[in-house]
Amino acid sequence: MQKIRRLCHDYRHGLLFLYALIYFPWFGFVEQHVTRHFHIVHMVLDDYIPFVEYFVVPYLLWFAYVSVPLVYFFLHDKEDFKKMCMFLFTGMTVFLIISTVYPNGSYIRPIVFPRENIFTDLVKMVYASDTPTNLFPSIHVYNSVGTHLALSHSKAFSEKKILLHGSRILSILIILSTLFIKQHSVFDVLTGLGMAFFMWLLVYAPSFGEVRSTGGIKVR
Repeated sequence: MQKIRRLCHDYRHGLLFLYALIYFPWFGFVEQHVTRHFHIVHMVLDDYIPFVEYFVVPYLLWFAYVSVPLVYFFLHDKEDFKKMCMFLFTGMTVFLIISTVYPNGSYIRPIVFPRENIFTDLVKMVYASDTPTNLFPSIHVYNSVGTHLALSHSKAFSEKKILLHGSRILSILIILSTLFIKQHSVFDVLTGLGMAFFMWLLVYAPSFGEVRSTGGIKVR
């Protein structure tokens, strides 16, 4: 019993995972109710971006890219875990509020795929499970940036250059994937990046300044 109490005390920050009980029902609600009547999200640049089904691979890798570091920080670094949760969950809540008060969607998905292969089959799966509504700011973009920032500002990964470079490349590929598989408009990406920058100022920028001024660990 004493051991169980100690575990509960040491990992009580895991209560932040209860946010899922708010996010998923709310997200499910807007997905079911925003289907026809919505504001169209579109930019001229969207028409010049080709459909490239191979980008579905980094798009799907996003799920592991975000969840694995989150679980790692939960188990090994409480403060990094709290910061990552603050970053991710704040943006996800803003996204839900926008989707609720300003229903939005797009018509940029291809009606007919130019090719048929395993990658287009995966894109079809994505389209079937995720409607072309409730698009901005793009959570795929926002959480990808948030995950890379969490890794970059963590002492545990400060000297792991290969991992951080890999994280940077993967985050960029994920952001591009939202455009090339026609899941998001350029507007969704820009708003996702803008919100990520604003949250960086709130969550990570203060500690970044402290590290630089004290000559501590360099942030990449």
